[in-house]
Amino acid sequence: MADAALPFGIADAWPYPRWIAHRGAGRLAPENTLAAFRLGARHGYRMFECDVKLSADGVPFLLHDATLERTTSGHGTAGHQPWASLAQLDAGGWHSRGHAGEPLPSFENIARYCLQNGWLLNIEIKPTPGTERHTGEVVAAHAARLWQQAAVPPLLTSFKPESLEGARAAAPALPRGLLLDSLRDGWLEEALALECVAIVCNHALWDAGNVEAVYAAGLRALSYTVNDDWAAQRLLALGTDGIITDRVDFFSPA
Repeated sequence: MADAALPFGIADAWPYPRWIAHRGAGRLAPENTLAAFRLGARHGYRMFECDVKLSADGVPFLLHDATLERTTSGHGTAGHQPWASLAQLDAGGWHSRGHAGEPLPSFENIARYCLQNGWLLNIEIKPTPGTERHTGEVVAAHAARLWQQAAVPPLLTSFKPESLEGARAAAPALPRGLLLDSLRDGWLEEALALECVAIVCNHALWDAGNVEAVYAAGLRALSYTVNDDWAAQRLLALGTDGIITDRVDFFSPA
């Protein structure tokens, strides 16, 4: 892996594919589970996005929400519970009977699955409120250890600048991206101050002007969550670098 704070500038070859499967396989399988990653891979995807947070005892694992109710059989704040309890939950039955019993995966297991198969990963650091910097530090440290022999590192992203600061402190060589749901004042300067290599924002926010500004600053432009053909075609015409989608059955990553 390249040993530099900014390993992938705009002048360098971008090592990631344009099409990225959201939470493994979008909505076709229970999100953020190994079953979803396997299904996304069967649809030809070679890069996946997932959400990673910490258990109460510091184990990184995959889950989007702060609480457990929507996508597991558990209750309460996920980050307040130990991994031994979280690992026993059903994270698939909410989606469909065929996925009942699917467990919450640890980050390490998903990482090893991706590394063994040559898949690439966009890790969204998704901290329990109040643990933003610490979560960034721990997730980045684990990622640096797991990918230390890999040719292409994972892309670490977060909506939380504090998480990206923690990631930079723990593993400065890992590339980072700032997630945005609005273009707040100073968004580009913020990304540059965090030494990000990419902006990842709601696809509707991109236009020719801010794509040009991002490229002029030496960064890359990625979008979430693109599920309509018209939106994808607009982003392709703008020349953006990455499209995160739920529609792994509709968009061919080739």
